[in-house]
Amino acid sequence: MIEPVAVVFVALLIDFVFGDPRNRFHPTAWIGALIARLAPAARGHSCTTERLAGVCIVAVPALVVIFLLVLLDVSLGMLTGYLYTVIAIVLLAVLLKATLAVRGMERHAMAVVAALEAGNLRYAREYLSMIVKRDTDSLDEDHIYSAVVESVSENTVDGITGPLFYFGFFGIFGSFVYRVVNTADSMVGYKNQLFKDIGWFAATCDKTLNYAPSRLTALVMVLSSVLLGNNWKESYRVMVRDGKNTESPNAGYPMAAIAGALGTKLEKIDHYSIGNGTVRFSKRHVISAISLMKATSVIFGMLITIPTILLMSYVGWWIHA
Repeated sequence: MIEPVAVVFVALLIDFVFGDPRNRFHPTAWIGALIARLAPAARGHSCTTERLAGVCIVAVPALVVIFLLVLLDVSLGMLTGYLYTVIAIVLLAVLLKATLAVRGMERHAMAVVAALEAGNLRYAREYLSMIVKRDTDSLDEDHIYSAVVESVSENTVDGITGPLFYFGFFGIFGSFVYRVVNTADSMVGYKNQLFKDIGWFAATCDKTLNYAPSRLTALVMVLSSVLLGNNWKESYRVMVRDGKNTESPNAGYPMAAIAGALGTKLEKIDHYSIGNGTVRFSKRHVISAISLMKATSVIFGMLITIPTILLMSYVGWWIHA
């Protein structure tokens, strides 16, 4: 089982060093483009029809991805010996990296910070709107910082540990199907009049798939807090107390773990408040949150993904490709 273990760490290394390719080369962008083409055809019909179409918006991209990965698996099966091992590790690592977003999240977060440090609230709000779903037009500096830290915590699950979790169980198939669901939820899973029926299936799948990864990620964040010298006791305490404060049943746990570790309060006005500190932030908080995200990524791979691969391989259920 050297190959899948190596794939995990090579994928993380590629992401840490190189980040994301341009959209035209990024598989997630292709998935998003396919979903964007399917979504308009689902609108304007009855509630039942829109709900059925919502299933297709998730199922069609997932089946396309599975089909392409099966073709890849068959192609790799034609190789033998060391050539197979090397090509398989490199190719699967590149594919797994395509479902991860460590460096990409860091780049987006620091773009907001740079705008704030330059005193340009308008640009900061615009950059923030690219990574959060809320209205950013009226946010002050501290609430912009708060939203960035929240986004880093949520992205740790959506963009890193979620794909790694399902890679552990189902190989690259699991990572990509998770990415399809997560992308569909981010595009059509909003609870508004426009998408409430079309996006129900994507939102339900995303909520279900993130249940375990979000809680495991929060626990790994507590452990990461120990290694990075943050307040791990407060991280655990706030996670247990405030993890259920958000409307989402999953997002609050990593948010609470980070809030406790940093000794601050994350607040979405009129929605929730997480942590014991005050809503006063600086660049240091964002940098610390990014460090926690990176540490959590590596530790999650070591403590969750790799043992899962070994267990699933032992019982004969791990999907190789």
